Amino acid sequence: MAWLNTVPKPDERTRRARANAPVPTLTRAEKMKLDRIAVPMPPNPLPHIVERLLEIGLSEAAAMGVGPVSWLTIDAWCRLRGIDLPAWEALLIRQLSVEYVAEQRRAESENCPPPWRWQVTEAEKKAELAALEMVLG
Repeated sequence: MAWLNTVPKPDERTRRARANAPVPTLTRAEKMKLDRIAVPMPPNPLPHIVERLLEIGLSEAAAMGVGPVSWLTIDAWCRLRGIDLPAWEALLIRQLSVEYVAEQRRAESENCPPPWRWQVTEAEKKAELAALEMVLG
């Protein structure tokens, strides 16, 4: 989800970045929807854990930007919802949040591959060819 919900930026070492070219404003998921590409999602063997993580929050504000969900936030959520999470679930929710924040930072690079693999569709191929033709003429 972090990879899909991140706006990719060009590498700072490229001419495009140094020329102050307009920075993209669409996330990968938004761009895929515009290009009529089905947004791929990896299999989810524990949907209730992901639902809980989404309710608690994928991340939270930290001192220098975004950080993983804190133990205090997880504990407060459990108390307010009246849910006694087993230790393994609390650990998993915290680790998923840590991984989300890390992937979000990695995914800022426009060259970052998705953290999972899927079959390339004809729509994706057409969208890439159209982008190449715009650049190359």
